[in-house]
Amino acid sequence: MTQHPPVPSYYAASANRAPIRPALQGSIEADVCVVGAGYTGLSTALFLAEAGFRVVVLEAVTVGWGASGRNGGQIVNSFSRDLDTIERQSAPDHLRLLAEMAFEGSRIIRQRVKDYGIRCDLKEGGIFAALNSRQLGHLESQQALWRRFGYDKLELLDRKAIRDRIGTDRYEGGAIDHTGGHIHPLNLALGEAAALESRGGVIHEHSEVIRIIPGEPARVKTRDGEVRAQFVVLAGNAYLGGLVPELGAKSMPCGSQIIATAPLDDDLANRLLPADNCVEDCNYLLDYYRLSGDRRLIYGGGVVYGARDPANVERLVRPNMLKTFPELGRVKIDYAWTGNFLLTLSRLPQMGRLNDNVFYSQGCSGHGVTFTHVAGKTLALAIQGQAERFDAFASLPHYPFPGGRALRVPFTAIGAWYYALRDRLGV
Repeated sequence: MTQHPPVPSYYAASANRAPIRPALQGSIEADVCVVGAGYTGLSTALFLAEAGFRVVVLEAVTVGWGASGRNGGQIVNSFSRDLDTIERQSAPDHLRLLAEMAFEGSRIIRQRVKDYGIRCDLKEGGIFAALNSRQLGHLESQQALWRRFGYDKLELLDRKAIRDRIGTDRYEGGAIDHTGGHIHPLNLALGEAAALESRGGVIHEHSEVIRIIPGEPARVKTRDGEVRAQFVVLAGNAYLGGLVPELGAKSMPCGSQIIATAPLDDDLANRLLPADNCVEDCNYLLDYYRLSGDRRLIYGGGVVYGARDPANVERLVRPNMLKTFPELGRVKIDYAWTGNFLLTLSRLPQMGRLNDNVFYSQGCSGHGVTFTHVAGKTLALAIQGQAERFDAFASLPHYPFPGGRALRVPFTAIGAWYYALRDRLGV
C-alpha cells in the first residue's frame, strides 16, 4: 500500500474528532461505489444516500486528505473561467443550466451545514481585491456579467470601502460577493462524511483503488477487497494518480502553498480584517487569505506546476503576506503546507462517462470548494436518470495538454510566467 505522510496543516491540527474507518476487506456489493472521499465524492455520495441508494466510498488515505482538507477555505462562486467564456462555447440550453449552477455551490454548502449541524467555522462574505485600475475595471465587467445571468449579490467597493474591510493600502478597490464566505475545509469534509454515514453510507479509508473492471456490475478492486456496483464515480481529482490514464492526459496536478500564523490578538485581527471576510486578489497567480476561527491569519498563493512539493513553503508565501500586512513581520508562522488542485487546459471543469456506468468529475482549476458540491448533485441526478445538468457540463471541451505529459508542465509554466509579468506591470 502506498505510504502517505501526514499533512502538517493547521486544518489537520484543529480537525474535529472522527471515527476510525477500517480499510475494505473482502467483497461487498453496493448500488454506487465512489472513489475518493473529498468534496466531490462525499457530495455525490450524500445526495445519493439521501435518495435511498446504497453507497460505498473508497478513500486511499483518510477523509479530506487531499485538496478538500488543505485548501484556502474560501467559498467562491462561478468557475475558474467565467460565464462569458462558457457562453462562447455552449448551446443556449446548456448555458442556462451552467449559469444557474455557477451560484449554486455556496447554497448547497450552507444547506449541508444547517441540515447536519456541521461545525466548520462558516463565515459570510468574500472579497475580490483589485490592485490596479485594470483589475477594478474587470470587476465592474464581472458584476455586469453576473447580473445579466440573474445574480445581483456582487457589490463594487471603491478605495475607501475596501480599506474599511481590509487593513492595507494595496488595493484600488474591489468587490464583495455577499454569498461568498469561508469555512474550515477539513471540518466541512468530516461533517459531510458523518452526514453520509448517518444516511447509511459506508466509507472505507486506507483503501486505494488499484483497478476498475468494467461491466454490469462494475468491479472496483483494492489490495484487500472489491466492491461490485451498478455505478462507479471517480472523484479523486488531483489525487487519482495513474488509475485512469486518459483522464490524466487532460489535466495536470498543481500545488498551492498556505501558511497560518500564530493566533492574533483581537485588536490586530480586527485591524487586518474588521468584517472577517475572506479575500483573494485579482492577479493571475493570486494571493488569498482570511482569519481562522481562532483568529490566525491563513495566507496562501503561488502555484507549483506538476505538483512538486516546494522545500520551504513559508519562504515562498511569507513575503507576499508582508506586502499586504507589514505589521505581521514579527508574528510567528505556526503552520506551512502545500496541497494539489487539478488544472485543465481550458480551466473549465471536466465531467463525463468512461462508459455507461462509470462517471467522473475533475479539474476544478482552483474553484473546487463550490464546484465540487455542484458536481455531487449533478452526478447524483445523472445516476438517477436526470442527465440534463450532467450533459451541460459534459458538453464543455476536454482538451489534452499539448505535447502530452512531458511538455504540459513547461508549457503551462511559461504561460503563467507571461500572465504573472502582466500582473506585475499592471497591464
